[in-house]
Amino acid sequence: MRVFRVHDPFHRGQLAIAALFCSLGFQYATWASRIPALKADLDLTAAEVGVLLMAAGVGASVSFPLVAAAMRRMGSRRLALWATLCLTLLLLALAAAPNYPVALLVLCADGVFVGCLNTAMNAQGAALEARYGRHAMARLHATFSGGSLLAALLASGVSAVTSSVVAHFGVAAAVLVLLGGYARTGLLAEEPATAGSGADTGADEGKRARGWTMPSRMTWLMCCAMVFGTVTEGAMNDWSSLYMKDVAGASAQLAPLGIAVVSGAMVIARLVADRWRGRWGDRRVVLLGSALAGTGLALALAVGGVVPALVGFACVGLGIAAVTPCVYVAAARQSPESLTLVAAMGTTGLLAGPPFIGFVANAGSLVWGMAVVAASALIVSLCAARIRWTPVGDDAHVRVGGGG
Repeated sequence: MRVFRVHDPFHRGQLAIAALFCSLGFQYATWASRIPALKADLDLTAAEVGVLLMAAGVGASVSFPLVAAAMRRMGSRRLALWATLCLTLLLLALAAAPNYPVALLVLCADGVFVGCLNTAMNAQGAALEARYGRHAMARLHATFSGGSLLAALLASGVSAVTSSVVAHFGVAAAVLVLLGGYARTGLLAEEPATAGSGADTGADEGKRARGWTMPSRMTWLMCCAMVFGTVTEGAMNDWSSLYMKDVAGASAQLAPLGIAVVSGAMVIARLVADRWRGRWGDRRVVLLGSALAGTGLALALAVGGVVPALVGFACVGLGIAAVTPCVYVAAARQSPESLTLVAAMGTTGLLAGPPFIGFVANAGSLVWGMAVVAASALIVSLCAARIRWTPVGDDAHVRVGGGG
């Protein structure tokens, strides 16, 4: 029996890295889809479920020192594979958790390894672009959404056969093992950084050899863009349906179209965004895209109604989709430490954004909360105007991690 193998090295690497992105989306959506069953099995209150969900986000947010050290010691290839294995085992551990405290510890650890895999797979994606001078990052991020969709379909199918969380997570673990095994065949190997390549200099290498250094102004700009970009993404996913129902006056059947429009537009945009990046460059794609997202949503809020809301949500999905892929690439060209910090800030935005919007809505109204989302997208545009974007092919080398 012959094993299917892609011979083109760029496409082989792209498919292997895509397997990592798919794994992360699949693993997260798998346990998230069974929250009602976990709530019943562990006899949790609504407040305890909220803390359980927050545990994973807290673990990812505080993982920066560990991820930075692991990237230096192991490199992105080994770290990605180990993180995928650990996330598989943690899925099984969550299914077998006997009580609430153990479940909290499992999900906190899950968040830490999500931070590891998130950083490592984006480092691999950025290095792939640099090595072959071709755009790929936006399509890689689209496969994360594909992994989430696959997990939702699997959850629905398994639930139709059995209500057992252990059985469901066992099947899901087998899928993750297959994805990890495929990723192992094509990930980029670690290489020492060449003198004067990319954004790294010999002086920078010497500083990193001595340990952590203060991030540069450019890295902080990227962190800002990432935080507000992920605030926009996360808030739209969490609040769009409620806005449709309570503010725009949509029926119960139409209200879910809010998140469907945002998610659908984002997936479509990520599938074609690499072409946009090749034609117009990352700076223009991020600047104009985030401006479209902020302006389109602001106009929809001002006009009101169901149709303007859906149009505004589509603008957000189309405009914000390429922000995180482009910022990850830019951060990887600065240094592995910059990428790690930017990835941690992205998780912080996803964690802190939706609750903050809720506080604003509670103090004023949901319209004001969504106005904060529009303002966040416009802040991304301002940051994009000041970030130094390096076109793919101009940087001779982007490190994939490791100490060299």
